[in-house]
Amino acid sequence: MKQKLKKNNHNNQKSFYFEDYLETNKKKKILKQSNNFQDRIYLLFFFFFSLILIFSIKITHIALNKKEIFRLKNQVTEFSLIRRDIVDRNDIIISRNINTFHAAIDPKQIKDKKNFLIKLRLNFPDLHINEIEKKLNKKKYFRIKKRIDQNEKDKFWALGEKAIKFEPFQARMYTHGNLFSHIIGQVDFDNYGISGVEKYFDKELKDKSKLNQPLKLTLDSNIQYIINQQLNEALETFNATGGAALLMDVRNGDIISLVSLPNFNINQRTSIKDKKYINKITKGVYELGSIFKTFTVALAIDQKIVETNTIINDIPKKIRCSIHEITDMKEHPKDLTVEEILVRSSNVGSVILAKKIGEKNYKEFINKTKLTKNPEIELEEVGIPHLIKWNRCKLETISFGHGITTTPLQATALYAAMSNGGRLITPSLIKNRELVQSQKIISSDTSKQMRSILRKVVSSKNGTASLADKDGYYVGGKTGTAESYGNKKNRINTFISIFPSNEPKYTLFVMLENPRINKDLIYDYRGVSTKAPYNTSGWNSVYIAGKIIKKIGPILAINNEEFTSLYVAEKFN
Repeated sequence: MKQKLKKNNHNNQKSFYFEDYLETNKKKKILKQSNNFQDRIYLLFFFFFSLILIFSIKITHIALNKKEIFRLKNQVTEFSLIRRDIVDRNDIIISRNINTFHAAIDPKQIKDKKNFLIKLRLNFPDLHINEIEKKLNKKKYFRIKKRIDQNEKDKFWALGEKAIKFEPFQARMYTHGNLFSHIIGQVDFDNYGISGVEKYFDKELKDKSKLNQPLKLTLDSNIQYIINQQLNEALETFNATGGAALLMDVRNGDIISLVSLPNFNINQRTSIKDKKYINKITKGVYELGSIFKTFTVALAIDQKIVETNTIINDIPKKIRCSIHEITDMKEHPKDLTVEEILVRSSNVGSVILAKKIGEKNYKEFINKTKLTKNPEIELEEVGIPHLIKWNRCKLETISFGHGITTTPLQATALYAAMSNGGRLITPSLIKNRELVQSQKIISSDTSKQMRSILRKVVSSKNGTASLADKDGYYVGGKTGTAESYGNKKNRINTFISIFPSNEPKYTLFVMLENPRINKDLIYDYRGVSTKAPYNTSGWNSVYIAGKIIKKIGPILAINNEEFTSLYVAEKFN
């Protein structure tokens, strides 16, 4: 029994020893596996940490690097800082540089020339394929189309030809198309001004120290649009061949609007050679007719020769001067006051006043007003009035606006002087410029009397400009109907107005070339519906001027705080 128990104990002991060995080995294996797993984690951690460290060092290096390629600011300014913006008086952009492309071809990279030309012909029918084919044969790099827009670029890109290259460059974009075509002008493909404001201020517009400062003009885009629209309608209404309008501040010469029709889209780089596209306001030279009677009357009053209520007795129906016969278009009473001579627009009455003034005094007045000199304006496109030969009858014809030429710009500036107290201002397109002392050509008292007479030309029953009489605007002005200088077949109908006449702020010039009577147009003439009896400015230019003033009047009234009378008075008193 004892021996058996011992044997069992021995067996038990042996079994116990075996189990303990297995358990120990198992634990060792688990521990070894755990250590291997931890080693892998450490290795991965070290790997990712190294990557993060490398990227951090790289980012820091890029951030501190001064190379141009990593500086977004320099990339942007490299494009934008070439030519200054041009804006209107309200900071509305008129002209700005944009990024665009030229399309070019490298013939050496064309695999199938015939297929290439077919694709060009189908997608770009306006291209001259025969010329392109000749250039391809020369195997020299050339431009296929200059100044392409984004749509054209996409079309070229869609052809899938490696031979087509896109050359980036800066182009001048004019946001209003043809609205300011006669003022802003254009630049060439190298960003050099070739006409208008762009040419006159070319150096200033490329001044690197002022690239962030736009060139600010006196123009108002909203008013420019309205006047342009009304004038275009006038050309259709009266079947006129052309027209022009100028709105100016009589106190400082600011040109708020300048329109000349027909105009053209300055975004299209085309050569304009037809004379009908000239700037009629600054470059056109005309005999402007009866508007000159205003100057004759003003000079006679200013030199104390007559007063406004002085009666000129026994005015004849006609006056003979050499072989010429001067008459009035309508019959007037024999006795007229000086005021009535202007209100009724009497040619014969103006001749009588001019003779009282005398040739010497009239010459001095013409010289002082600079009417026959080159106009002063920030444009190179200006006309040169013809020299006056003071021969027989010249004084007589000049008194009512014949035999003397000038530009609408100069005539309008002189009307500003008639109404602003007698100061001859210099018209300008540049806002916030330095104002200079202006010359007095008539006295303040004469100017006040002229404002009253010009108002009666519009408001009086005998006046020639009744259709411009709009409630609340106190419009004054003078009509002019004349033949075009050098071409008697062309008719020039004009009206120069001032408003409000009791305290003038603006002068508006309106001109129509070769207008015709509109037989279907019904006028509201002093409360009576009627048709036009004559093809004179009183029935077309005056009518359009009245419509324009009614449209722009509310805008000018809102913006009037910009024009500080005290500031101007300080400068000139």
